[in-house]
Amino acid sequence: MSLGTTLRLTDGDVARYREDGFLVLPGAVSPDELAELRHETLRLCRGDYDIPGVEPLPEDTPADEVLKRYLCLHQVHKVSPVARRYCAHPTIADVLSRLIGPNVKCMQSMLFIKPPGFPGQAYHQDERYIPTEDRSLTGAWIALDDATVENGCLWAIPGSNRDGLLPWAPHDNPEYDFADEAQGVPREREVLVECSAGSIVFFNGFLLHSSRKNRSLGFRRVLVNHYMSAESRLRWQGREDYRDVFIIAGKDPHAELGYEEIARPHLRRSRAS
Repeated sequence: MSLGTTLRLTDGDVARYREDGFLVLPGAVSPDELAELRHETLRLCRGDYDIPGVEPLPEDTPADEVLKRYLCLHQVHKVSPVARRYCAHPTIADVLSRLIGPNVKCMQSMLFIKPPGFPGQAYHQDERYIPTEDRSLTGAWIALDDATVENGCLWAIPGSNRDGLLPWAPHDNPEYDFADEAQGVPREREVLVECSAGSIVFFNGFLLHSSRKNRSLGFRRVLVNHYMSAESRLRWQGREDYRDVFIIAGKDPHAELGYEEIARPHLRRSRAS
């Protein structure tokens, strides 16, 4: 299916994003698009694509049985044409053109399923994982289900996008998965980021954010992709300029450098209850 119409930002939206480090756009993904993404989520978790560790299941396996096995699949756009198309959803392309600049590249996709009882992730800053030279790293978090307190929605520290990186350390909190935890988080400033299915949450790479365990009986499915300015190098994965990227808005000013196939889809470790 073709993707829907663009939901454009106002100047006030841009100003709020610059101030807070995140922005929620309700209704950015249509019901038909949500249905397509949910169906593709089922296919990915059922083993219709070649993802190491994902055991194929019969097509008639009930959806809940298929989905309850995994917390998150990384780099799904490498095998799923549907996921790759949604990395460049018209609203995402338009919004990032305003927030980052005219030329935008994508380097990562993550499909969170987050079944009942599965953990969230401790407070962190995405720039710690994907360091950019120009602070342009931006996530686009497409909610495939209503994201609520009960099922483990996002929490964020508004304004932390304008600060530097915090130190981080391992933790033993069963609320979260195995990813390290930022230290010295000003939790007195944290806000809840609940949103309805079809919303897209945009957030800056320096924004402190977290999520908690899914205490509901349902799933909290999210497709979250990461982007940055195509003007800048990405020193990542041991490379001076990581080139396993694709352009979702504008053009690649460095296209003459070519592209690589580096990333492979893989499972995220989890600590289920």
